[in-house]
Amino acid sequence: MTEIIFLGTNGWFDSLTGNTICVLIRAEEYYIILDAGNGLHKIDRYLTTERPIYLFLSHFHLDHIVGLHILNKFDFTKGLRIYGPAGTKDIMNLIINRPFTIPLTELSYNVEIFDLPEKEKSLPFCFESQPMFHSSLTLGFRFEIDRKVISYCPDTGYCENALRLARNADLLIAECSYKSGQINSKWPHLNPETAANIAKEAQCKRLALIHFDASIYQNLEERKAAEEEAKKIFSNTFAAVDDMQVEI
Repeated sequence: MTEIIFLGTNGWFDSLTGNTICVLIRAEEYYIILDAGNGLHKIDRYLTTERPIYLFLSHFHLDHIVGLHILNKFDFTKGLRIYGPAGTKDIMNLIINRPFTIPLTELSYNVEIFDLPEKEKSLPFCFESQPMFHSSLTLGFRFEIDRKVISYCPDTGYCENALRLARNADLLIAECSYKSGQINSKWPHLNPETAANIAKEAQCKRLALIHFDASIYQNLEERKAAEEEAKKIFSNTFAAVDDMQVEI
């Protein structure tokens, strides 16, 4: 059984509704982390056995990487492998370093960094990445793990690559920064309807809404309203909240 744990479900900044974005996939043979917002600080509560850990960064907006500041909190005995868009190694060595935080080289465990897509074939599971439609280079991901497909479409507007990654997924985790009917061509993000349309057109089994802009969604009731709007298009939708756990 593969478990999905939503450690952080906010976009932009932490608030009473939750931490910034971070998702843990507990597979049979390894842990997979999707983005490293402030929700990352809770991850040691959910690592029940020693397994290899793979962290995938979609892009470098701070709400997706700020949690890396506390990597020295952990003792990942089997090391940490970080994958992200082109330039990830250079950016990590700049930001996760002095004077901002403890350098990666001084952690108690080994950290390796890889740029996508050229390192996809080195992974021990079926994986695909595609550029999303956002203000800067942002990758979405598709994993085939334990006979299940999990797709992750973070900061993006509606685009063909999102449909490609989501095709026939058992679970699509899609951002929902905007409320129903909201759009902004200069700052592409999804709303409940566009996220649901991707899930419907891609023939997914379930849709998880995540990355709720904390300045727009100020309470969990507003997330529930977004869930209800999305359900009108794709019935098997739920709005994720921090520490929610689902099985697929």
